[in-house]
Amino acid sequence: MPETTHLWTSAEIEAATGGRLSGAPFEVAGITYNSREIVPGDLFLALKGARDGHEFAASAFAAGAAGAIAEHPVEGGPSVVVPDTLRALEALGVAARERCPRRGAVTGSVGKTSVTQAIKAGLDLAGPAHASIKSYNNHIGVPLTLARMPRSTARAVFEIGMNAPGEIAPLSRMVQPHAACVTTVGPVHIEAFAEGEAGVAAEKAAIFEGLAPGGVAVLNGDIGFATVLDAAARKAGARRVTFGADAGHDARLLDFLPGPDGARVRAELFGKPLDFSLRQSGFHWGLNSLCVLLMLDALDVPLETGLAALADFEPLAGRGQTSVVQAPGGAFTLIDESYNANPLSMAAGFRSLGARPVGAGARRVVVLTDMLELGDQSRALHEGLAQPIAAAGLDLVHTAGTEMKRLHDALPPARRGLWRETAAELADEAAGLVAPGDIVMVKGSNGSKASLVARALAALANPSSSDAPRAER
Repeated sequence: MPETTHLWTSAEIEAATGGRLSGAPFEVAGITYNSREIVPGDLFLALKGARDGHEFAASAFAAGAAGAIAEHPVEGGPSVVVPDTLRALEALGVAARERCPRRGAVTGSVGKTSVTQAIKAGLDLAGPAHASIKSYNNHIGVPLTLARMPRSTARAVFEIGMNAPGEIAPLSRMVQPHAACVTTVGPVHIEAFAEGEAGVAAEKAAIFEGLAPGGVAVLNGDIGFATVLDAAARKAGARRVTFGADAGHDARLLDFLPGPDGARVRAELFGKPLDFSLRQSGFHWGLNSLCVLLMLDALDVPLETGLAALADFEPLAGRGQTSVVQAPGGAFTLIDESYNANPLSMAAGFRSLGARPVGAGARRVVVLTDMLELGDQSRALHEGLAQPIAAAGLDLVHTAGTEMKRLHDALPPARRGLWRETAAELADEAAGLVAPGDIVMVKGSNGSKASLVARALAALANPSSSDAPRAER
């Protein structure tokens, strides 16, 4: 018989959600809740958010949607009518879960998107695989990723995030992973937790509550909250494996040697020596790579397959992508870390930048924008960046944002670069931030617009181009 190519039939959607068909039966090949992303054959989810998705159903059908999930019949095409479209999406995700025999889940204060995608790279080499895209890790992104899972999927990995207490456990129970990991724990989203970082640790550890029977918990054994993670994994009845630099871990990092095109990693995995290459040069990728290998092992992917995937895995956009910018006055190296930032990832980035060699007279430069969601610890955490900057031996620090003004004032004059109130203002002065031969890293929280500076620096390669980004205010 020919292979089934559709993702869902309307009858399957009815059965999964308890809804009823309005209009003719249909089949769909994809799912989206954004009418602007519709491709012919998609299912349109009429979710209610800042705008009511039902208002966009007609335009979704005009763009080629084959059907919709809605809370009442909609114009333009057939739909499965349900009491609540978000609950229907969750039910569809749970129904899709059984399509995949081996599932993994990833959380952590730092690195969860990159680790998820590195795991996916290994899964792809092992057979039909599926994973979260972008940072689809919340109450909509997780069930949507499940519901989008092709019928042929053999292995899948899901990113699970949080902004507040009580969000991770329900999402993990929805995925029911056979292996789950916590990359690390740090002061991220702490303004939502009365217990501060300890509350973050407990929330991250909740990922183990959803593990399938006999599941594997992959733990960062070097962090201060390792006992919190271990206790949660024990309570869940998980088989526990650890990674870290200390003796006694199942995956132990022995050395990390960054170079211009990546790094070499020396490690031990289950007592056996490993020596492998990465395209990543950030020091945090020493432990990240071991987390990836333990997760792949738990999902029945051979070691050699995992090592091959890591050897080819490129840094993601805004998460360490490196390029040489051929500016009119001379070339410089740009490291784009503009997607996100917190004290842990800042310190790791500074250390990695400090390890990169520069030519005579050239500098290691960082451009930083505000770290967000740090609550009443924000001032201390921004000022505290001065110490890892000094330890890394960085030469010049440009900053933007009201919180980064704290760091600017804490820096010694010789290291203090420009400070501007917004990233847009700093982006307007991009040409004055670097000199030929410099290595410059741009890092900040996504909401503080660090990407504007990264784009402006990249555009110095062709400053007269009409495609050069314009600062947004």
